[in-house]
Formats: sequence, structure tokens, C-alpha cells
Amino acid sequence: MFKAILLEKTEAGFKASVQSVDEAGLPAGDVLVQIDHSTLNYKDGLAITNKGPVVREWPMVAGIDGAGTVLESSHPRWKAGDRFVHNGWGVGETRWGCLAERARLIGDWLVPLPAAFSTRQAMAIGTAGYTAMLCVLALERHGLKPGDGDVLVTGATGGVGSVATALLSKLGHRVTAATGKANEAEYLRSLGASAVIDRAELSAPGKPLQKERWAAVVDAVGSHTLANALAQTRYGGVVAACGLAQGADLPSTVMPFILRGVTLAGVDSVMAPIELRRTAWARLATDLDPAKLATITDEVPLDAAIAKAQELMDGRVRGRIVVAI
Repeated sequence: MFKAILLEKTEAGFKASVQSVDEAGLPAGDVLVQIDHSTLNYKDGLAITNKGPVVREWPMVAGIDGAGTVLESSHPRWKAGDRFVHNGWGVGETRWGCLAERARLIGDWLVPLPAAFSTRQAMAIGTAGYTAMLCVLALERHGLKPGDGDVLVTGATGGVGSVATALLSKLGHRVTAATGKANEAEYLRSLGASAVIDRAELSAPGKPLQKERWAAVVDAVGSHTLANALAQTRYGGVVAACGLAQGADLPSTVMPFILRGVTLAGVDSVMAPIELRRTAWARLATDLDPAKLATITDEVPLDAAIAKAQELMDGRVRGRIVVAI
């Protein structure tokens, strides 16, 4: 038996609880692991509070991310004692996840834990921080360089936004952070933001083309925010889109694309190829300031994670939440 956050849906309704779960219920896989730390991403919050159709199989052990130690392996690249990081791959959605003391995973999905990070630090990064790095890589593939102009980060006090702000500023970019939390301006400046704007400037319907402001954008919000960010991106600029905190719709036009040559780069973290994952984690090990990572991180025990997930969905959390298993 092992302790886990179990999500159940029956005729009586939905239930999320910490339970002792039989190890016999673990899915098939070639690596059995001990989870030392997990985390709460936005998707985890949706699943645990049942506010989004994240879970596809019931019952489900929650948790799309985990970091820890291999206990048993039949995979050629992994042996007992190896340290790993796991992000996504449908875990916590279609197969049992990592908000648990044990998990059985697929060896091809795992990334070696970078020597620069403890398991706690890796989960302080988690899918949100790894997604932020994927966004930065997408901007760089498009040719963005320090000095090219202001880079907008939306949803800046969230997990993706906080890490993106820290990464971009350390890489030499001038970052403008958009947030609905005016009292968090000092926090965002401590991460490296040069300017902080109210998300209300972006969240309402706007004109299809607006004053050119941004060389690039990292957007985790979607909907009108993404539409306005596109309308304000400078000629030849690039917008990396990775989230839908405001909504999954995109009430925009083709004008930014055909009149200003703007690129909309979609960023997916769940099924990203393993080589891209390794690149992202290697870059995180060199480009993310550990001191800034510490300032954006809160930690809770597994028993408190369900309540913390509700806080996350209520917008009462900033930065990243590590779950100590």
C-alpha cells in the first residue's frame, strides 16, 4: 500500500481524498519509482477540484509531475537508485500519477534529474517552469535576442509566468509583466521584470491591430489577452502560447499575421519529444537563478495538497507549489 491523492467519480458524485492505495492497482510500465516531491500545476488544480475535463479514466491518482528515485527497472537506460524528473505524458489524466508515494512509469518518458537540482527544486520548476523554458526556446528559434525589444509575459504571477519572467530577465531581455494582482508588483520586479502592467489592459476586447509594443510574448492566458498581445506585437515578432487561464477561445483576426508578419508559436509540454525535454531541463539548470526559484516556491505536505489546489483555482496562489511526498 502507498499514500496518494485519489480522484473518484461515481453515482454519488466526485471525490478527491488522500488514501492508502494498493500497489497492485499501478498501471503497466518498465520503471517503478519512489516519488520524493511532486507539485501542483494549473492542470492538477483543474483535476483535483473537478473544474475541467482533465481526468479521462476513473479512479485516478492525481499528479502530472514527479521527481524521485528509481526503485526497479527493466528499461535499459534506468537502474535502481537513478534520480529522475517526469512531466506530462498523460500521467494524472489517463494513467495514475505522481501525487503519491509510488508510481509506475515508462522509462522513455523520464529525464535524468540535472545535477544542479534537488528533487524539491525540480518540482519547484515542474511542468509550469519547464513549459516556460519551452516558450523561451520557441522565441529563440524565431530569432529573439536580448536587446530586440520588450518581451511581454502574461499571467505573470502564475507558475509559467513567474519562471518565464525570471528566465527572460536573466538572459538579458527587458520584461514587462502583466498581472491582475497590483500588490505583487514588487514580487515581479524581484524576479527581474522591468515594468508591471495591469492585466485589464489586455483582458477586454480590443482592436485587431494596435500600437506595436512587444518584440515577443509568452502567453499562458489565451482568449482576449492573447488576441490583444498579438495585436500589439511588433513587425516580425513572435508570440509563444501555452495556456488558457482566461479561456480557450482566440477572438482575433488574421491582421497581425498578414500585415505585420507576426508568428504564433504553439507550445505543448505534455507530449513534447524527449530530446526537447532534455534540452529544456539542461537550459533550466544554467539559465534559472536558484535564488529566484526559492522566492517563487511554497511547499505543502501531501495531506494539504487538495486544499492548496482549491486556492490555486481561486487565484490565491502565486508562483509554484511543491508537494512534499
